[in-house]
Amino acid sequence: MEFTEEHELFRRTVREFVENEMNPHVEKWEEEGGFPAHDLFRRMGDLGLLGVEYDPVYGGGGADHSYTVILGEEVGRTHCGGIPMAISVQTDMATPSLARFGTHELKERFLRPAISGEHVAAIAVTEPDAGSDVAGIRSHAVRDGDEWVINGSKLYITNGTQADWLCALVRTSDEGGYQGMSQVVIPTEVDGVEVSRKLDKLGQRSSDTAELVFDDARVPVANTIGEIGRGFQQQMMQFQNERMIAAYQSVGAMETALERTVVYLKERSVFGRPLIDNQHIQFELADLIADLELVRQFNYAAADAYIRGDDITRFATIAKLKAARTARRVADVCLQFHGGIGYMEETWTARFFRDSRLWSIGGGADEVMLRTLARMDGLGGD
Repeated sequence: MEFTEEHELFRRTVREFVENEMNPHVEKWEEEGGFPAHDLFRRMGDLGLLGVEYDPVYGGGGADHSYTVILGEEVGRTHCGGIPMAISVQTDMATPSLARFGTHELKERFLRPAISGEHVAAIAVTEPDAGSDVAGIRSHAVRDGDEWVINGSKLYITNGTQADWLCALVRTSDEGGYQGMSQVVIPTEVDGVEVSRKLDKLGQRSSDTAELVFDDARVPVANTIGEIGRGFQQQMMQFQNERMIAAYQSVGAMETALERTVVYLKERSVFGRPLIDNQHIQFELADLIADLELVRQFNYAAADAYIRGDDITRFATIAKLKAARTARRVADVCLQFHGGIGYMEETWTARFFRDSRLWSIGGGADEVMLRTLARMDGLGGD
């Protein structure tokens, strides 16, 4: 993948926003367990950062996927994992299906304000009894004239306490398994949509995560994204965007963690010498930098395939798996090389250690990625 001066200008814009508008507030937002999404997203929207690939008709940038790669890498440099997660929900998890399959009216009502940052969006798929097994979802919508009447619950919903609308996957027929599901836009202001609780997480604390309950919530059938009964297939496509943005963000996060660790190792003296002079440390860091570069270049190959219009299921699966596992190793080594101070909450390494753990769970656990690859390679039938 080749980056032009225009790409580099965009990169500088995003990096400056992260450094000036996000990083100075991370400590406060982490302590508060949330951040002002509407305020931050509006400022991102003003810079055109929330819809870089979407149709300019709805306020998008009309750029190709290479700009999403840059956005992900640079947002990943934020000094916490929660804010990048919330942003990626807005840009690459809750909106891709709407942009691809939504009607003009739906895009005007929901995509446009998500791109401008006026609305905060959330993706609502996971349920208490259905996480990795998307076919097991139970939330259902029964048609009553021109409305869906929706009942059920959704769990682990990022942006859940602040969202203006949800891209929800619900059952719209009695067909079981992968059949009979639809994606429906559910405004959170309608009667019957409630935040039952805000969840207390190990990491990514600045990102609000909630359990939501639907109790006879009524929305127009016209809020259905795409074709009724094709929700599962549409969500599988949307998952590819989710997995790729996670891989892009992890590169920026790992790169930043390694840079900060090298600075510390140059400043910290042990036995009369800077820690960086220790050959073992040099080799460990070199090995991590090599693994990071492999992830980065694989991401670029995946992005090129996406731009060509290829099926990127395999790319996205491998990228998500390897980026997450590499990030966990980077987090562990960076903490280890900081010694005792690295284990203290006052040091960034403790947060990075906690935050990075989610990449191997959210958006498809490592085991789901491995199961997908095993099936693709004919290694098993279940």
